[in-house]
Amino acid sequence: MKKLLFIYNAKSGKAKIRKYLVGIIDIFIKSGYSVEAYQTQTQKDAMVQVEKRGRDFDMIVCSGGDGTLNEVITGLRNSDWYIEKRVPIGYIPAGSTNDFAVSIGLPKNMLKAAVTAMNGRKKNLDVGTFNNMSFVYVAAFGAFTDVSYSTSQELKNILGHKAYVLESIKEFVPTIHSTYRITVIANGKKLEGEFVYGMVSNSNSVGGFKGITGKDIGFDDGVFEVTLVKPFSSPFEFQEIVTSLITGKGSRRVLRFKTSMLKVYSEDKIDWVVDGEFGGSVRKAVIKNHHKAISMVTGENICH
Repeated sequence: MKKLLFIYNAKSGKAKIRKYLVGIIDIFIKSGYSVEAYQTQTQKDAMVQVEKRGRDFDMIVCSGGDGTLNEVITGLRNSDWYIEKRVPIGYIPAGSTNDFAVSIGLPKNMLKAAVTAMNGRKKNLDVGTFNNMSFVYVAAFGAFTDVSYSTSQELKNILGHKAYVLESIKEFVPTIHSTYRITVIANGKKLEGEFVYGMVSNSNSVGGFKGITGKDIGFDDGVFEVTLVKPFSSPFEFQEIVTSLITGKGSRRVLRFKTSMLKVYSEDKIDWVVDGEFGGSVRKAVIKNHHKAISMVTGENICH
């Protein structure tokens, strides 16, 4: 009998996994798997478990938010056995926004997501590294980026995505006018300037907002979408930026391009967020796309 490791974060998304846990495991068993379920105890526990024990299983399924998925993928990529034994990853989203899950066509219903993990399409997808840290779908700095990791789990569980909106409003006044002077090297070109926000992504949505990452997004095309937002000085200019981000309409205050690697330099340390978690405060960020580096089960209606 094939062996499946099911790693779940019981605190994610209003702890709803507790309601569906028995049903999820039953779906795995009926699909021909011997199941070992593990509830994460601390931050990075999922990563440690995958590194230690992942090679003994034929499939790994995780349930939680984007951070839990990040830990599982990081654990696999840290393992010397993963290159020779590419264990497929199934994902049952349970977080507050689940940006990447929506992008790859996974159902919001947990039981349906479990069925998809068993019967969906296995695809080799890109994964990124931010310096030495793996990320699944986004690395960002600037306005609002600290909302995801500074919002308490309790507030996320009570309000869900509304928690991000509330925290964003609180953060709006002090952060939106903070500027970062950076130098970006990508595609053989050098760009210097001041920006209020920067994002390197591989997703159709970030923070629950669709469309802001650009167009023609492929999860296995070997490139990331880069978005840089320049400072503004009036409500009209701010509206121009918002319109550009939502609709894709051109704006001289929003720079977009695709690249497989970029380097970001700054005189002062900049706080980065990686897949919704604090990624560090650095003066130099090297961000690389690792083409088709992970095997994941996706939905039939995967977005492109």
